[in-house]
Amino acid sequence: MRYVSLDLETSGSNPARHQILELAAVVEESRHPLPLAQLPAFRRVVRHPEYAGTAGAIALNARLFEELAQKEPNPELCTPAELLPQLREFLLRHGFRPDKHDCVSVTMAGKNIAVFDLCFLKELPGWGTLVRAEPAMLDPAVFYLNWRKDSRLPSMSICKARAGLEREVAHEALADALDVVRLLRPFYELPVYKQVPAIGIPEAPEEA
Repeated sequence: MRYVSLDLETSGSNPARHQILELAAVVEESRHPLPLAQLPAFRRVVRHPEYAGTAGAIALNARLFEELAQKEPNPELCTPAELLPQLREFLLRHGFRPDKHDCVSVTMAGKNIAVFDLCFLKELPGWGTLVRAEPAMLDPAVFYLNWRKDSRLPSMSICKARAGLEREVAHEALADALDVVRLLRPFYELPVYKQVPAIGIPEAPEEA
């Protein structure tokens, strides 16, 4: 299947008050995975007239504010109104097709994407008409959950450690989007349901 791994950096956690600072997306084709460096990638930093945020989020994203403050032309810079049209153009260029309502619908992947990133995306002009997410989303945390020991879904850092990767999380949108692909790839050849023998449940026939 083809999916889009998407990650945001924001000025806080409240989508009604805080803002998207950076968006990155990479297109992954699970049947023909490419080297990570060759995946089609999209990145934008988002300029707002003013910024509202929490001290922690602003400190974490200091590099983005430095980039946003630069006067030199930046091809990766856009406004909130330009963000989804540019993302749509990227998706169309890489094989996605609009539906009968001319909206590009994609399967999205990301850490906490359904409860965090999607809430911010819904605030953007054009969400649901230019681009939308399929209802089912891929979160790598469920693949790395220890059902006997964990009391909550594991963090990105814990997922990476359990996958045998370096534990550090970049908190940079493109790097984090690529990390989600790295976390999901081990399950392409041997899906989770094939790793656990069914007890008392007849195996479903293979789909054509």
